[in-house]
Amino acid sequence: MAAPFFTTPFQPYVYQSPEDAVTPFQILGGEAQIVQIMLKPDEKIIARPGSVCYMSGSMEMENVYQPENEAGIWQWLLGKNVSSIVVRNSGQSDGFVGIAAPSLARILPIDLALFGGEILCQPDAFLCSINDVKVSNVVNQRIRNIPDGVEGFLRQNISGRGLAFTVAGGSAVQKNLEVGEVLAVDVSCIAAVSSTVDVKIQYNAPMRRALLGGENQVTAVLTGPGIVFIQSLPFHRLSQRIARSVASPNMRENPKLLLQLALFFFLAYVVIISSLILTDG
Repeated sequence: MAAPFFTTPFQPYVYQSPEDAVTPFQILGGEAQIVQIMLKPDEKIIARPGSVCYMSGSMEMENVYQPENEAGIWQWLLGKNVSSIVVRNSGQSDGFVGIAAPSLARILPIDLALFGGEILCQPDAFLCSINDVKVSNVVNQRIRNIPDGVEGFLRQNISGRGLAFTVAGGSAVQKNLEVGEVLAVDVSCIAAVSSTVDVKIQYNAPMRRALLGGENQVTAVLTGPGIVFIQSLPFHRLSQRIARSVASPNMRENPKLLLQLALFFFLAYVVIISSLILTDG
């Protein structure tokens, strides 16, 4: 179930659970996709808040708190959602629900049973799920020397035996790593990786430059066996491009202008305070 995302859009797929329950679904669209899931009476799916696009008249939607899916109060304090949307077919016939990607993203169907029951994803990658799926936000403890502010290091852990739908920005590529095979990927371009893959960090510039920002400063070195999903347009990179395009011309031409101005005023403040101290003395 991990491969269909790079096939032709609008093609229907069928997910068969370990209990032999069959759930048809379609991935619609090209760049900003929608997954349409067919549900039999009393069947349900769990989705992230704000992702439901449309549904048939027999569907009921409920916003519920699911402590097993999040880190609880700590995630709430950090601005994360601690609730999920449950969509259930309460009718007597089959119904459908359309779940939309939150940005210009591809939807990846991940059959967790084929991934050993666990996969590590980028932050907020989870879109919706069928059957037994648990979502938690964790920091990958296998990665060391993590610089603050680098989104790619914070992983979302998705586990269970069901079918999970995740998102990847832009175009998505699946790479199957053999035992001992090494792949270097920009940290922000990793959409998801199986738990069997060993991840190490490589800095392409001095630590101080990596901490101050910039693109392609930090690379993840992945060693197989396992599977990695690569995205061409991470959301934070898209948002940065949009922010720069609406900024003033000087800021577009020189994104570090604000830092330079702050440094100038700080030095001016130091000079003024020093002169006052010397005058008082």
